[in-house]
Amino acid sequence: MAPNDSAETNGTAVRGPAGRRRAARYIVPVAVAGAAAATIGLVPALASSGDPDLPKITAQELIEKIAASDTEQFSGTVKISTDLGIPSMGGLAGSFLSGAAEGGEGGKGASSADPQSRLTELASGTHTLRVAADGPDRQRLSVLDQASEYSLIHNGDEVWAYDSGSNAVYHAEGRGEAPHGKDRAAPEGVPSTPKELAEEALKAADGTTSVTVDGTARIAGRDAYRLVLKPEQKGSTVGSVTIAVDAENGVPLKFTLQPSSGGKAVVDAGFTSVDFGKPAASSFSFTPPKGAKVTEADDAKAHEKPLGDLPEFEDAQGAAAPEIIGKGWNSIAEFKTPGGAALPSEASKDVPAQAQQFLDALGDKVSGKFGSGTVFKTRLINALMTDDGRVYVGAVTKDALVAAANAG
Repeated sequence: MAPNDSAETNGTAVRGPAGRRRAARYIVPVAVAGAAAATIGLVPALASSGDPDLPKITAQELIEKIAASDTEQFSGTVKISTDLGIPSMGGLAGSFLSGAAEGGEGGKGASSADPQSRLTELASGTHTLRVAADGPDRQRLSVLDQASEYSLIHNGDEVWAYDSGSNAVYHAEGRGEAPHGKDRAAPEGVPSTPKELAEEALKAADGTTSVTVDGTARIAGRDAYRLVLKPEQKGSTVGSVTIAVDAENGVPLKFTLQPSSGGKAVVDAGFTSVDFGKPAASSFSFTPPKGAKVTEADDAKAHEKPLGDLPEFEDAQGAAAPEIIGKGWNSIAEFKTPGGAALPSEASKDVPAQAQQFLDALGDKVSGKFGSGTVFKTRLINALMTDDGRVYVGAVTKDALVAAANAG
């Protein structure tokens, strides 16, 4: 029986602080999926075995329970599936993204174990992960395929990645903490557990979001409450976010993001098994196998080159911070490409033919008061790039992007 029958937990919105920075509110819907090239999600974890009868709890109390959770030790299995609506094109998208990460010239100096390229594979399809953590200094994430395994291990000041299929090893040291921030085993923008996804989603619980408790669930053998976030604005591609929260320790066990357009979930993330005991120390130990090719991070970085003449948004010197249009889930970031560069065209031959084919498959030509441009779309994140080098991006519909460009 679902115990949440009070006005506070059934259909009554609980709103978080209204004073969050606009930039943070924009980042939320993007980070929920990690942006189009780095998003991961999960297929339904376990079929419900009956809703547990738990004490009543309000949405605010449940949010506080998540925030207060100090669980730093766990191990388990996570099942992953993502449906962003990106054309598969026979694996072209994945190879294009990996190629960009590895640099031009055939990926010279790159390693097939480099996490920046390997974890982009989680952007689509179904995957099974094994995860483990023992505080901020030790994490392990393994992606299991039918014939191989890819593992990323953080242990103290060292990070190891190993691809068993190619017997390749990637090594970085001297970090002193998990790469790209505390408690992270994966590159920034690649959430690897339901907890990381939930933390990003909860940042959106402001005056534009309704937050309710919608009954209980049984996830990976654990009793959980269901916390539901729904954008109250029209024009967002996000329909709802549901987080199953462990009733005992407040750890998110399952995360589901439904698109406003309907259909299957864009992200459906959950543990299939979980243990909150201390993982064995051997889980975080790694020695390169005999005959493995080891690539040091500094050596790989020295060989990296941009793909063709694509704009280098992240590395552009002196690039202005994006202007945030709107608020909450409807926030749109507007910025100019470095030097006002427009999208490379097929006629300019600025990009390889396969890369151009991938870009064209994603894009819709649009026009308005702003001029003309191309909208690149997924089921979650859409972006409009105008012919004069302006970019509008957010978890909003194509019409919302065009309206923002016209107003600008």
